[in-house]
Amino acid sequence: MTDKKTGVAREKLVNIHVNGTACEITVPAWRTLLEVLRELGHVEVKCGCEKGDCGACAVLLDGEVVDSCLTLAWNADRRSVTTVQGLGGPGKAHPLQTAFIEHGGAQCGYCTPGMILAAKALLDDIPNPSLDDIKRGLSGNLCRCTGYTRIFSAIRAAAQALRQEGGTS
Repeated sequence: MTDKKTGVAREKLVNIHVNGTACEITVPAWRTLLEVLRELGHVEVKCGCEKGDCGACAVLLDGEVVDSCLTLAWNADRRSVTTVQGLGGPGKAHPLQTAFIEHGGAQCGYCTPGMILAAKALLDDIPNPSLDDIKRGLSGNLCRCTGYTRIFSAIRAAAQALRQEGGTS
């Protein structure tokens, strides 16, 4: 739908692939990717600060970590979105998910999906990160429970497991 006065589109048909599943939805120009994902039932994408400070809403957009609360849904048109659910699950967990469990990297769990996705993007770029690399990679994610030490340990363990497997997928 186009605004008659300005000629600017107010709604757009957006085609996105979420965790490998094609989704087609008409959204207004102002709708965020976070809102669309939650409307589609992806409650694993958390709504935290809604201003890009906490990273709880982080997703991978074509492999790049973004805050979905700051990303307009239109920007995801014809692109691939991965949530933490798309990395793996109970039947076949991703090494990051396993490491977070084994190393106590999650307490309340609210920040965990965003942390894992930020760590995934980091490990895709730097398979053997230093502690400073990990800190920089997670700089957009806040955790109020763990104190980060266990999160760092989990990421190091996952990095090692992924190198032994021969990849970061």
